[in-house]
Amino acid sequence: MIPGLYTGASGMKAQLDRMDALSNNLSNVDVTGYKRDVSVSKAFPEMLLRRTNDNGVYKFPFGSADMSPMVGTVGSGVEYNESYTVFEQGELQQSNNPFDLALDGEGFFSIETPTGERYTRNGSFHLSKEGILVTKDGLPVKGENGIIEIKKNNFVVDKQGNVYQNATFAGDPQRLVSMEENEWENMELIDRLKVVTFDRPRFLKKQGSSMWKTTDQTGDQMAASLGSDTKVEQGFLENSNVNPVTEMVKMIEVNRAYEANQRTIKTQDELSGRLVNDVLKV
Repeated sequence: MIPGLYTGASGMKAQLDRMDALSNNLSNVDVTGYKRDVSVSKAFPEMLLRRTNDNGVYKFPFGSADMSPMVGTVGSGVEYNESYTVFEQGELQQSNNPFDLALDGEGFFSIETPTGERYTRNGSFHLSKEGILVTKDGLPVKGENGIIEIKKNNFVVDKQGNVYQNATFAGDPQRLVSMEENEWENMELIDRLKVVTFDRPRFLKKQGSSMWKTTDQTGDQMAASLGSDTKVEQGFLENSNVNPVTEMVKMIEVNRAYEANQRTIKTQDELSGRLVNDVLKV
């Protein structure tokens, strides 16, 4: 076994995994609520080197049965460990569409799907023919009391996630702060958006279409502190947290690291060839 070949090959594989994550981030840079991934690698266990046929005096660890003196350790490369999702807040962009909702802070909208409850940061919703608030794929958005049903388009959502109907100023949730008493009398509280957080959100698994699902490591869901730690912004959408310039710079780094590992393998191969063809002939 020639360690240099395996070390270089493992380095190339690690850079390919990084490139996959960066490429996926760039392809989703315009997806609402998308969170970028980071490829994480770990080192193989180091190999312990010892001298054989040694005729000198040496020291060895207390209690060790191996009498061969230790020389040191040598690395044997890296391997892919996991893809880590970075849940940094994305920039909020105003759309002036009353059906667009964004979360400023931690948490996820709760969505009802045929395979169970799923979670998303993509608040690009619309009203179905049945008067239900749904995602772009037609999946119902959940409130604390079930599916949110809105009979008309004249609704407003405040920063605490409360959904009101019969609002004369639909699409302008800021008016809730300065509402007159007679305006409140005409308002009907429909429900409150179900926005949840988790003990360990890093273990949420991406499912596509800006959806996440829980795993055994996620922990139980908890209600988000709406209005304090997390605010609901109506008429806004959360952009992805991908910085295309940063991702492009990282792609250049990956290419250079990949080429460096290629040269390592090429050099190791040339030296091995010289060893076989030249040195062993002597």
